[in-house]
Amino acid sequence: MSEFAPRYPVTPGDQSTAAFGPTPSQTVGPYWKIGLEWADGADVVPADTPGRITVRITVIDGNREPIADAMVETWQADAEGRFGAEGFRGFARSAADGTGTAAIHTVKPGAHESDTEADEAPHLNVGIFARGMLDRLCTRMYFPEDLAAHASDPVLTALPESQRHKLIADKSDDGYAWTVYVQDLDPNGVETPFFAI
Repeated sequence: MSEFAPRYPVTPGDQSTAAFGPTPSQTVGPYWKIGLEWADGADVVPADTPGRITVRITVIDGNREPIADAMVETWQADAEGRFGAEGFRGFARSAADGTGTAAIHTVKPGAHESDTEADEAPHLNVGIFARGMLDRLCTRMYFPEDLAAHASDPVLTALPESQRHKLIADKSDDGYAWTVYVQDLDPNGVETPFFAI
């Protein structure tokens, strides 16, 4: 019988005696709340903030089923298009419900400068975590009323024109709704474009 050699060093004792170093990649679910809860959760801004909106992001798997234990993170510029503005964190983390939908309470970000001559259109940066994924999926959500800005956004215009609409949310009564499809075997199907970051 051959000896099994562990891929990573095994240290006898408890975690306080373990050596520091790289650890294997882990999936998020179904217990992501252990150590990943965010104190402010889905609230980028307080409830009484003028212009506060709700963004609902629904995450759907390759079988067209909702991912009910997904975790959605967003980070964004403030209403003036500034990242890191004093008093504005711009970050939220929200768990999906049984329909695969996570809600974020925020303000609509403004356009901001990019490394190119064109400004980036107002958008949310979005990270999707879920059971079975070894790495988060990174994408963007744009707003439907900013079509003129979409035409020159350097990230959106880097996509084939046939894919751009997949990153644009729909207007809802109290904000916006957007569906993220994490997989589709058909290259011309509904899969959301994701970015390597």
